Amino acid sequence: MSELVHRVRVFVFRIQDRWPLYLLLRSAQGIEGFWTPIHGPIRFDEKLEGAIRREVAEDIGVTRFGELIDLRMPARWVLGDEEVIEWSYGIHADPTAGPLRLAGERWAEYLWAPFGRAFPALELEHDRAAILRLHATLGAA
Repeated sequence: MSELVHRVRVFVFRIQDRWPLYLLLRSAQGIEGFWTPIHGPIRFDEKLEGAIRREVAEDIGVTRFGELIDLRMPARWVLGDEEVIEWSYGIHADPTAGPLRLAGERWAEYLWAPFGRAFPALELEHDRAAILRLHATLGAA
């Protein structure tokens, strides 16, 4: 019997000169140094929105947000004896929240990128599909 694990993938964005910029993070762990959104587990006692806010606060130190956007595209796969379901969301970073504070043990660097740079920088196809949906939802496409 496989264990069911729920995770979140969070595409943080901000608006600059009427256009969205997307936050990409590069892992501090070994060779997995490709750009990615924030991601992490949903804890047993958490609701989805709480997990999103916790992950963003832990990973980049931001606790004030604007709009939360459900991208309505869960991904599901089996990895060994785990069945994983990931829920993709966009979240608007409050522009007055101050500088980012990366969780140093997890993230090596960050980049605010326009869609034309963010889309090809993402390694996983599902992340590309999610950022494309977010970009279209924001009316920027």
